[in-house]
Amino acid sequence: MKRPIGPLTGFLRRFPMSASALRFWGFREWAVAALSALMVGLLLGFVTVLIPNNVFGRDIPPTLWSYPVWIATSVLSGMLIASYLRPAAPVAADGVIEPKDSTSKWGMTGGFLAWFAVGCPVCNKIALVAFGYSGAITYFAPLQPWLATAALAITVLALVFRLSGQIECKLPTARISQPERIAP
Repeated sequence: MKRPIGPLTGFLRRFPMSASALRFWGFREWAVAALSALMVGLLLGFVTVLIPNNVFGRDIPPTLWSYPVWIATSVLSGMLIASYLRPAAPVAADGVIEPKDSTSKWGMTGGFLAWFAVGCPVCNKIALVAFGYSGAITYFAPLQPWLATAALAITVLALVFRLSGQIECKLPTARISQPERIAP
């Protein structure tokens, strides 16, 4: 009897493959990852006022854990964006349709949760409407570290599954047909 593969088992099986995929990255992939990480970091830092600016305001100062979450989200998102580059080597066009990629949704969800996690709890319009000013401080602010953890976990999952897909060969399953009977 074959044991079903759960999400954690699948992740642990794919983790070494994703590390192998990084070994095949060239200058182009790493350059796009660095540039993308910088752009995500600037955007996320600017709108959450982790980078002080005159455009956006923040009523409550950022917590100490906001900065590592901001940097980790930027780096992971940059690597995830770079994983969408086409390989530099020509790929044989055999007409095989690739399966739909759902890791982009995971990456977007991770980035969105990170924005909620490192942002000001009372500057967030959704939290402000849902909880009010004092409710955002009382109820939403304590949830932000959990949102940060979820954001990083989802982004890591997206990156691992995306990178392992660069190594893992998806072969089409062969259809086994029954031999035709010849009528006497």
